[in-house]
Amino acid sequence: MCGIVGYIGNREAYPILVNGLKRLEYRGYDSAGISLLGKDQAASIYKKKGKVADLEAYAKTHDISGDIGIGHTRWATHGEPNDINAHPHASENGHFIVIHNGIIENYSHLKKKLEDRDYTFKSETDTEVLANLMEYIYLKGRVSAEIAVRLALHKVIGAYGLAIICREEPDTLIAARRGSPLVIGVGENEYFLASDATPIVEHTKSVIYLNDNEMAVLGRDKMLLKTLNNDQLTPKVQKLDMEIGDIEKNGYPHFMLKEIFEQPRSIKDTFRGRISQEMTEISLGGLHTVMPDLEKARRIIILGCGTSWHAGLIGEYLIEDLARVPVEVEYASEFRYRNPIIHKDDIVITISQSGETADSLAAIQLAKEAGATVLGICNVVGSSIPRETDAGVYTHAGPEIGVASTKAFTTQVTVLAMMAIMLSKKKGNITSSHYQNLVAELSDIPKKIDNILAYNDEFLKLARLYKDATNFLYLGRGYSFPVALEGALKLKEISYIHAEGYPAAEMKHGPIALIDENMPVVVIALQDKSYDKIVSNIQEIKARKGKVIALVTQGDTTIREMADHVMGIPPTPETLASLLTVIPLQLLSYHIAVLRGCSVDQPRNLAKSVTVE
Repeated sequence: MCGIVGYIGNREAYPILVNGLKRLEYRGYDSAGISLLGKDQAASIYKKKGKVADLEAYAKTHDISGDIGIGHTRWATHGEPNDINAHPHASENGHFIVIHNGIIENYSHLKKKLEDRDYTFKSETDTEVLANLMEYIYLKGRVSAEIAVRLALHKVIGAYGLAIICREEPDTLIAARRGSPLVIGVGENEYFLASDATPIVEHTKSVIYLNDNEMAVLGRDKMLLKTLNNDQLTPKVQKLDMEIGDIEKNGYPHFMLKEIFEQPRSIKDTFRGRISQEMTEISLGGLHTVMPDLEKARRIIILGCGTSWHAGLIGEYLIEDLARVPVEVEYASEFRYRNPIIHKDDIVITISQSGETADSLAAIQLAKEAGATVLGICNVVGSSIPRETDAGVYTHAGPEIGVASTKAFTTQVTVLAMMAIMLSKKKGNITSSHYQNLVAELSDIPKKIDNILAYNDEFLKLARLYKDATNFLYLGRGYSFPVALEGALKLKEISYIHAEGYPAAEMKHGPIALIDENMPVVVIALQDKSYDKIVSNIQEIKARKGKVIALVTQGDTTIREMADHVMGIPPTPETLASLLTVIPLQLLSYHIAVLRGCSVDQPRNLAKSVTVE
């Protein structure tokens, strides 16, 4: 959720921190703040409600010198967004300054104990409790800052990614992690710290990913990595596979539009090296060690949240349709709380763009404790889910900065399609010709998406007609039902228009009561086995004067005569059609949001990486 950035070295920290916060603002944008410290100066703290630009305007009128610093952009959990609750937080006597991503579950208990020892609090946050707890241990025990931090964290229940400065130790920056991501960038006599690699890539490609229950003590030219139990660790330095251009807009007005248009490339990157040059074979190296378990699995459980859950629903259709293995799709946020039945021969697949989704990580732990084989489908290399699962597949979507997920969805579906096709062949459930046809069709998807994107101006014209609507319905059957859910979610997320997705056949069981001349209904109506049924659904909508926006197979004439508006999709097999039908829905949502003056990349109340439950 929140974004953390830190620096220690011989350069001025402020420009690094502010630029880093701009890179991380998609993780939270309720408020922002920085703290700066130099060798011969007192620590300063500047923080403001609002976006990083508001902090920048405020800070430039103050002393912003210092070669050590920490910065934070907030998605509020404890306490409303305001200047006081913004991070960093200082302890009562100013010895410790802390920024935090996560939730301290026992903060009220710790706060009461500190209040009993005459500590007072200015904010409503759990983070200020941490700062005072560290200070209390530091002063009472007369220990170093490192020991005070370590002892304090042993008393904490919850999740955290932390960056900490101690006023009395001006040559040290401390970081600690449990459940919330932290990455250390290694430079020449300098270190960088961030919630993910996007603020680091312009300074260094050498990084260290902190694991849970680890802390780093950073100096200008040295680093000590250890566990919270004080066991020293050998740092594992990795190279970033990311370029600065990947996290720039490159001429697009918004990251979301850029990422929609990147989908032909990101899908191609996802199957590159995994589909043979002859386009006749699929090989997912990350699943090599677990293929015997996959082939004999009695059941597959797919876990995800939000857009990843919708991708999982398509995965259910794909795997059951092609590989003939029973699949259940669960919200990761509900899975662990309903006492699920998990067998040792189950395969549990967790889908997450960030690889840090707290609910998904908790569900993984539950599945592992039950003895199931746990796989991950993830975009971010080095994140927690790939490290916690038995095996998995990276999507290779590249950095996704827009909060509303687009290319992450289509690359997740691409991975699930490859898994289903490959598994169906290994189990002998499809013929060689069918298998090779599916592989070839999957390889053609990027070109077909380019075909759809060429009609972007048409989607803008359509958006102008419906930008003032207050409600939308999205309908689909079979593989198109999860796409209807995803289309409705996109519209809700970025335009704040109420929208719901339904199986088309369910319209008569309630939603049809909402249809009148003011209700736009988006219907995914491709020429597949449910075509005649969906035509009937459209007639039912028109009989009640609803406005029909239809996604049809290119060349369709029947629905064109009924619908108010038609968007054509290149012909493709039903199993892969969701990779195409979602593109117009993304563009429609984007243009409506822009026309309504909404913050497309940073929609209200949302954050990109949900690292708290």
